[in-house]
Parts: sequence; C-alpha cells; structure tokens
Amino acid sequence: MFWSRSWNPDGLHCYVTGGSTGLGLELALLLVQKGAHVSIVARNQERLTAALAQLEAARISPHQKLHAYSFSLYTAAESSAALEAACKEHGDKSPDAVFTCAGAARPKYFVEMTEEDLRHGMDDAYWVQAWTIFVVSFLYPRSSGYMSFLGWGSYAPGKHALRGLADTLQSELMLYPDIKVQIYFPATMLTPGFDEENKTKPKITLEEDNPKDAVTPAAAALALFRGVQAGHTHITGSFIASLFRASTRGVTPKHNWIVDAVLDGIAYFVAPIWRSDLDRRVRATREEHRTYLQERGFFE
Repeated sequence: MFWSRSWNPDGLHCYVTGGSTGLGLELALLLVQKGAHVSIVARNQERLTAALAQLEAARISPHQKLHAYSFSLYTAAESSAALEAACKEHGDKSPDAVFTCAGAARPKYFVEMTEEDLRHGMDDAYWVQAWTIFVVSFLYPRSSGYMSFLGWGSYAPGKHALRGLADTLQSELMLYPDIKVQIYFPATMLTPGFDEENKTKPKITLEEDNPKDAVTPAAAALALFRGVQAGHTHITGSFIASLFRASTRGVTPKHNWIVDAVLDGIAYFVAPIWRSDLDRRVRATREEHRTYLQERGFFE
C-alpha cells in the first residue's frame, strides 16, 4: 500500500484487490464513505456485481467513480491487466492508493497436505498480493504475520514472505518521497473465507481460532484505515497482535517508543506462556491425531 502521511482519501483513486468480500469489501465501503474513487478487483463476477451495488449505495457524491473488475491476480500479466483497466477510467493515471486484500487459506495438518496445497498456499497468501505490488511498483517511481501454529503450514509462510517484502520495500521506496509502504496484520475475521477455512482446520486449530475472538471485516477495515492515517509501518488491530508486533519488530520503525517498550516488556513474559500452553495442548492430541490419520488411510 502506498501513500503519504496524514492521509485523506477524499477525491483520491483507491485500488482494492479482494474487494468483493470480507476485509476488501469493508475497506472499499469505508473509502467510498470518505469520498474516494474506488476500484475493486476480484475473480467472481457475481460477488463483484453485488459488492459494486453496495459501494453505489454508500457513495457521498455523484462524482465518485466506482468500478469493479473481474480478474484473477495469480500472475503478473493478469495483475497488470487488472490495474491497467482500472487506470483507464482515470486517464491512465496510476491509483493514489493500493490496498492488496486478496487471499485465502486452507488450513490442514501439514502431513496431509499435498504439493498442490502448498503451492496454492503460497499463491493465496503471497503471490496474489505480490504480483499486484510488483506491477504497481513500476507505476509509482514513474509518476507502494507475526506468529503461526499447527494447521497453517500452507498459509503462514506466504504471510511471513509478505512481511519480508513489505520491510524491504519500506526501505527501498524511501527513494521516492511520495511513496509509503505499510502492511496490515489483521486478527481473525468473520468472513466467507473464514467459514471455508473451518471446513479443513484441525480440531485444535479450530479451538485456538475461536470465532468468539474474531472481529468483523468492518472493524478490521477501520483498524487498517486508522493505522494508515497514523502512518504506522506495521498495522495491527488488537492488543494481542500489538504484543507480537512489538516483540518481533526487528528494525521496523516503532509506533511510539514508550508504548512499544511497554508492549515488548509484556510480550517478553506473555508470549512464552502462550506458546507453552499451546505446545502442551498440541502434544495432548497425539493419539487423536494418529487416529485421525489412520481413519484416512494415511499409514496404509
């Protein structure tokens, strides 16, 4: 995502991938309500049509340009085509802000994942966003996961890769004063994607990823928007996520020296306790896990 500090979307063109459902849709709605011109991209045309109707209902000015584009973003070519289509409606000018919210997860036990699962995991968690960032990076210079546990073997690596990409671009694109790179680490969200994830999640992953602790896409979108306005390099929307952010920050710029020092101190004690408790519960399911695999013929 690329923009300057003290950001106000009113009158700007905002490009949102994954904009037909979940976080992407809620963020697009929020941007429309703030007066932005919004282009959303996703694969499913039916969902895009429904999402665009919601955006139209949320517009605050008849002059706002609201568009939806059906593209698969899993290749550089498709990502480039999607961006070019959106730019055409704005005189071929590149978007003022880019939000990459596309992605999906299919959690399973790692031992039962296939090569296809792992490849799709990187596609869904990394490439579907990285290709958009890649094609966008060519436009702007010319004119931008803290933890994991059982079940997330095909998804978490992609998210960690995205963090590495964001940290790299955050440094490199300082060469262009008008560009700022930020990355958002949302909490578990109550989206259609979350319902799909739950179909394959191991039992202990379901217990840890409790829907009672999940946030709505609207709440997540608001946390993202506020993080953008605050100029945070790493954006989080919950206290727990902030603890992990502070404790795994590395050399990423701090939000606030005093607050981050306090969060880091708390995480120093809390994170090992959380991990120890999780490890204990994972070990306690060994027999259950073995039975699960036997029932699926894993040992045949």
